[in-house]
Amino acid sequence: MPAVEGYCVKCKAKREMKDAKENTMANGRKAMKGTCSVCGTGMFKILGNAKK
Repeated sequence: MPAVEGYCVKCKAKREMKDAKENTMANGRKAMKGTCSVCGTGMFKILGNAKK
């Protein structure tokens, strides 16, 4: 799986997600959940709709 980039609120910068996993939120949208590769803070990135 390619590296996923998200915004880390602790570092206040875009960072690569470590151990990123794709999941579906309750409203049906896809998201990636992982940790910051620098500080280890939890990161979350909304990707888009699951249904098309």
